[in-house]
Amino acid sequence: MPIIIGIDPGSQKTGFGIINSVNGRHSYIDSGVIRLPRTALPERLKIIAESVATLVERYGPTELSVEQVFLAKSADAALKLGQARGAAIVPCVTRGLEVAEYSARQIKQSVVGTGAADKSQVQHMVRVLLNLPGEPQEDAADALAAALCHAHTRQGMVKVAGATAIRRGRLR
Repeated sequence: MPIIIGIDPGSQKTGFGIINSVNGRHSYIDSGVIRLPRTALPERLKIIAESVATLVERYGPTELSVEQVFLAKSADAALKLGQARGAAIVPCVTRGLEVAEYSARQIKQSVVGTGAADKSQVQHMVRVLLNLPGEPQEDAADALAAALCHAHTRQGMVKVAGATAIRRGRLR
C-alpha cells in the first residue's frame, strides 16, 4: 500500500500533501504549507529539507511526486525554485523514496481533466477526489494534486502492463 508524498516547491512557501493509494482508491492522510521566513535563501532551504525529512519520518511514504521546474518570471526566480525542489527531494532520496516528476500541466490534466486549469479548479477537484470537508490551501492542494497525479499514472502503468500489483517499484 503505497503512501505518496506530493511536494509543490517554493522558496517562500512549500506545499505538501500525503495520500494513501490502494487499488485505485485514494485517501487523505495530511497536507499543509511550510511557510518560510524572510531570511537568506540557504536558511530557507535548510527549513524545507528539515521539514520534509520530518514528514517522511512521521508518515513513512514510499514515493515522492514533485512538480518540475517551469519557466518562471525571471531566471533568478527559476533558480530559487530549482533549489527549493532540490532541498525537498534530497531528504526523500536519502530515505529511499522513489521520485516521480510531473509538469504542472500533467498534474492539472490528471486531476482536473485539462492542463490549463486554474488554482481554484485544482482545489475543488482535490477536495472532491479525496472527499475533504473543505478546500485545502492553494499550495497544499497543488501538492495533493501532484500525489494524485502520480497515483493515477502509476495505476495506469499497472493496467497497461497487465500486472496485478507493484512491489518495490516493480510490476508483478
